[in-house]
Amino acid sequence: MAAKRLQLGKRELMFKKLLIGFILITSLLSCGYAENPGYLATNSSLSEQEISDLLWMVEEEKLASDVYGELYDLWGLRPFYNIGARSEVQHVEAVNYLLATYGIENPSSSTRGEFSNPDLQALYDKLIAQGTQSLEQALYVGATIEEVDIVDLQNALAQTTQADIATVYKNLMMGSSNHLQAFMSQIEARGYSYTPQYLDEATFYAILDGTWN
Repeated sequence: MAAKRLQLGKRELMFKKLLIGFILITSLLSCGYAENPGYLATNSSLSEQEISDLLWMVEEEKLASDVYGELYDLWGLRPFYNIGARSEVQHVEAVNYLLATYGIENPSSSTRGEFSNPDLQALYDKLIAQGTQSLEQALYVGATIEEVDIVDLQNALAQTTQADIATVYKNLMMGSSNHLQAFMSQIEARGYSYTPQYLDEATFYAILDGTWN
């Protein structure tokens, strides 16, 4: 039954991707910053936790994009390209915009696989090592990344009082839930099994059923 529920049609998947991109763009426009390019918020309006979360999130989204790029080059599986080179790049840009809006220096490197945060560097290296073992392990890496991303976004959302940041975090979670569905569809179609590692089971299966919000 779970596999059947995850068999989304190509048109529906494309619609979801377009919708997510549209939401990310319009959510930033709705905050008013793009209409007034002379306006620049200062990071003094943010707590240390909010700044820390933004710095983590921009590199975490880059990690997803970089890992998927490497795994696509190795295995040639289209979802790695579609999610990594398209959706995750949009996610990075959304957080980049917030960093620029609040005058926070962006720590991200333009080089694939390089991170200023040592914890994220270690995670990247670990996931690449796992994902190069087999296609099965590569797909597990994809599901793991999206689980971690959702958990971190939930925590960051709970720590912010800024409407624009909250809106972007919510939209990123929507994207990550769709990505998790896509990877689980690939996993189940190949007869593999994956157990949630970071999300509780109720949330995990609600995401797969499309009932999570």
